[in-house]
Amino acid sequence: MMESLPVHMSNPAVQDFLSLIRLQVLTPLSLSVNIATVLVCSSIVKPSILDIIKLYPASISPHPAWLAVYVILILLSLAYPCQGPRHKALVKAVGLSLVLANWAMAVWAIAWILRMFLFSTIMLGILFLLLVYSNVALLIYHAPTYSRPFDMALIHAPLRFFMILPLSLLFPYSLFITLGLTYASHPEDYALHPWPGFAVIIIWAASPKPAPVFITVVLFTVHHPLALISALIYDQLWHRRGRIALPPDDAPVSRRSRRDQWRGTNKFQQVLRLNADV
Repeated sequence: MMESLPVHMSNPAVQDFLSLIRLQVLTPLSLSVNIATVLVCSSIVKPSILDIIKLYPASISPHPAWLAVYVILILLSLAYPCQGPRHKALVKAVGLSLVLANWAMAVWAIAWILRMFLFSTIMLGILFLLLVYSNVALLIYHAPTYSRPFDMALIHAPLRFFMILPLSLLFPYSLFITLGLTYASHPEDYALHPWPGFAVIIIWAASPKPAPVFITVVLFTVHHPLALISALIYDQLWHRRGRIALPPDDAPVSRRSRRDQWRGTNKFQQVLRLNADV
């Protein structure tokens, strides 16, 4: 049946169109499954995802409320429809990796509430690798530019924040639980396993924290804004764009055109003088 169509399936434009059609079906479907699974595992099932975090505190355990807000913002930003200028980015760069990442996160949510921490750690590692591939491919095939601010806000930023979620938040915490680097929820046990938490270097909002983690929070809370401001100042001072210079071949052409125009004007004036004398 496909051979009887009046188009060539080997045409790159046709292949891109078919890839886009598949993505328009699979991306919303996988994202809907991801959102539904996370919502069910967070609000209906007991113990929920947030309850597991409270049951297994560690030196790097995130604050449940802030984690929920962060995940909701990521899922809402990814829910933007695949239309308009996002076609090229989704077809050429992200492709099916985002679809697989949504399915991986949905499987992780189920494994997390079932307390299968080793399997959840493996799924978070797979999720991180898929998101790394998506971000690297996006930088290569659809690099962010200031001429396309909506692409930066609706494509690049959500994928960056989505990658940060397993990299600096979920994967280290799940690994800590798998390795048994947790403690009972008593104030006298808060100083257990502080140095593994210090090695991860993550900023958390929950308190209290051991001294090494608290010192890391203070240092990086100050250093990150300073580094951002310094980078902006450096970009403004050392990467300014100068004026656009015309090619050197244009100057003789311009002088020649002005000379011809001047000669034509003089000839016209001479003709007018001759007519006046006559």
